[in-house]
Amino acid sequence: MNLKPIKSAAALTLVASVLLFSCASRKNRKKAKELKSPAVELVLADTAKLDKPLSAVTPPVVTRAKPAADAPIEAPLRVELPTVSREFRGAWVATVANINWPTKGNYNTESQKQEAIELLDFLKDNNFNAVIFQVRPSGDALYDSPYEPWSYFLTGTTGKRPAPYYDPLTFWVEEAHKRGLELHVWLNPYRAHHSSGGAVGSESMVRKAPEMVLRLRNGMYWFDPANPKTQDHAAKVVMDIVKRYDIDGVHFDDYFYPYAEYNGGADFPDDASWSAYRGSGGKLSRGDWRRDNVNRFIERVYKGIKAEKNYVKFGISPFGIWKPGYPAGITGSSQYDELYADAKLWLNRGWIDYFTPQLYWPIDPARQSFTALLRWWESENTQKRHVWPGLNTVEVRSPNRPQEIVRQIEATRQLIPNSVGAAHWSIAGLTKSPNMVRALKDGPYHSKALIPRTPWLQVNPLLAPTLILTSEKSSVFAKWLHKQPDQVFQWVAYAQYGDVWEYEILDGRQSERSFPKMKNGRELRAIAIKAIDRLSNESEYVAKRAI
Repeated sequence: MNLKPIKSAAALTLVASVLLFSCASRKNRKKAKELKSPAVELVLADTAKLDKPLSAVTPPVVTRAKPAADAPIEAPLRVELPTVSREFRGAWVATVANINWPTKGNYNTESQKQEAIELLDFLKDNNFNAVIFQVRPSGDALYDSPYEPWSYFLTGTTGKRPAPYYDPLTFWVEEAHKRGLELHVWLNPYRAHHSSGGAVGSESMVRKAPEMVLRLRNGMYWFDPANPKTQDHAAKVVMDIVKRYDIDGVHFDDYFYPYAEYNGGADFPDDASWSAYRGSGGKLSRGDWRRDNVNRFIERVYKGIKAEKNYVKFGISPFGIWKPGYPAGITGSSQYDELYADAKLWLNRGWIDYFTPQLYWPIDPARQSFTALLRWWESENTQKRHVWPGLNTVEVRSPNRPQEIVRQIEATRQLIPNSVGAAHWSIAGLTKSPNMVRALKDGPYHSKALIPRTPWLQVNPLLAPTLILTSEKSSVFAKWLHKQPDQVFQWVAYAQYGDVWEYEILDGRQSERSFPKMKNGRELRAIAIKAIDRLSNESEYVAKRAI
């Protein structure tokens, strides 16, 4: 390169100054880069172990350098995770006659909330995963209904709202979900007034809709299932709850046409409806006509729920015997002929998502055998729905009630291995029996379980979550995120210690956890996470090596 000669001393001095400044500037920038403090972010210090939620403590805040922007991205880790146990474990909470909640005479809002929390904590602590909560015991409501009055069993006066005001169903749903429990609303579709529900006043449906209601000899009132207004009203009540509340299921019990004993052994007093049907040219027998009234209602409710919220399951817990002689040797009452409930048809047609026949008898003797009846109901399960039997945890006739219930759960697992589950009547059979709880917690319910999948209900597949790990002094802090958080109901968090994988089922609102680096003498090697949706479907997992 050719340079022109410098013609003066002043010019020479100027050039030298520029060169010296340039060199010094480069040296200073290099030194500043070496001494510059790294960027920091707020992180949570090691404060919790695998079996304790991070949210249960108040962690100190420390600082840590952010990784360099050009740090290599860790490749996905492929591992073989253990299979998560699946079993429906539900308990009925009855509000009619204040059987389970709230305590009779307890009309204080905060006291009612505390009682509810104690029951839900009890279920969570003993590894249950569902609660069947009675919200419409008899033409009334334990929620803010636009169609029926506030329940006598809630406030001591039909039509009186809680004070201070709260919506019990909203409260139960939120608190159940915080604990990873599904909440199924339990409704009696046809009972209009219970004999223990106080006087029949002006706010009662008996007075507000007398054209739909019939009086029974034991003091109860019943909606006439044949009346189109009854069908429309009851369906409207169900759909209102489905639309407005974040529930997981709708549940009917065994009360369709009433048991004959409710009317002193006499036939149901629906002569007017029957005469109108015959006068219009109806050809069915009276029994078939009654069954048809109920059948059409069940189909209507199922299809209505699916059209509104496909993920909300519909379940029924009918009387445990369809007819005497089914299966051979079974004796007892006939729901088909006495309650006009053709529950076998509903199961055959797939008008339910889960079927919970009330098999409230022991395994022995054979005339009403739990296992014989369960085997028969499953043989009728042509649409492959869930069959989760109802167990009489309160008063099953057995010299050792806890042992009998454990035997029934084990028998259910053997007879229906692809969709295991049971519902316990009622929660009082658990809360008031330490021996029963101990037998379950030490036995079949020794660890938590996801609810079985419901594959016939279609939902959008869950995306895999994002997992971020940060190394602490004696633990690894994990945080996970999901692009569709509203679809996540639960998480399954896995940790590999040595060659052993452990897992824990977490509430969908929990998004972080601290894992100790050493546990039982084994080193933490890897962490993985899966998302679980409202129908218990699993996302793909994401796994990373422990830092």
